[in-house]
Amino acid sequence: MAATEQGNQTSITEFILLGFGTLPKQQILLFLLFLVIYIATMAGNVLIMVLVVTDQHLRTPMYFFLGNLSCLETCYTSTILPRLLASLLTGDRTISVSECITQYYFFSSLLATECLLLSVMSYDRYLAIVKPLHYAARMSVTSCLQLAGGSWVGGFLASSISALSISQLTFCGPNGIDHFLCDFIPLIKLSCNDPRLMEILAFTLCFILSLVPFLLTVMSYISIIVTILRIPSTTGRQKAFSTCSSHLIVVSIYYGTLIIAYMFPTDYTLRDIKKVLSVVYTVLTPLVNPLIYTLRNKEVKGALRKACRKFMLGQW
Repeated sequence: MAATEQGNQTSITEFILLGFGTLPKQQILLFLLFLVIYIATMAGNVLIMVLVVTDQHLRTPMYFFLGNLSCLETCYTSTILPRLLASLLTGDRTISVSECITQYYFFSSLLATECLLLSVMSYDRYLAIVKPLHYAARMSVTSCLQLAGGSWVGGFLASSISALSISQLTFCGPNGIDHFLCDFIPLIKLSCNDPRLMEILAFTLCFILSLVPFLLTVMSYISIIVTILRIPSTTGRQKAFSTCSSHLIVVSIYYGTLIIAYMFPTDYTLRDIKKVLSVVYTVLTPLVNPLIYTLRNKEVKGALRKACRKFMLGQW
């Protein structure tokens, strides 16, 4: 254990991310699995960003926010998976305190930004379906830039508060983090300081950045569903629901696993279950998002077919 002496205490200078260390025989298999997931996630999200930028039919507020979400997912995945892949391949699971806090800062910032951005996307669908006459005025180019920019800035500013607080803590042992990434709760548990203030801070930030956007998203979709059910024709209801079904699926998967992972008590019996849930919202959700939006969206599929035709003609 790398450490420095501070009076009667020993201050830790590095942590050990235990991650999937309990599965020593499956390390190579896990490496290959996460490598495939990382490549597929990056390819899928980059493809969506390229389509949103290049195809004129996708230059609408809904796809502008979708492009932002894909950009966020590429950053989110790159914050977690390269470090995990390196530890699975080399067996070196050590990480310095400063690197751990840095990873936590970017991970939590992007997590908060995604919560805010998903809320903005639900608001966009709310205006499009419930208040279509006000849509063009409220979703102008300036408004879209402000909403997207506010999500990014808000997420990073709020997370800087918790990251700065963690950087002031003293870690005096043990130094094993039973996770595959540096997260708030495991870091607090390894601190020698009184955890009560940090727990209050964590609860406040989670309430503002996770629960409030979640409640706004739920309220938006309640209004959307009520409005859709009032549409007289079956075709009209199907068309209206198809414009928001992909986002509803993404929100359900993301918030469902996130709430279970963070709201349920952290004890030994739930430790492995919560680790699996963490894999779902940090690794699998960025992978399935491009699939959900491409497979369930006619405009994105049309843009993809058009791009493939152009590529093939260019090759020939």
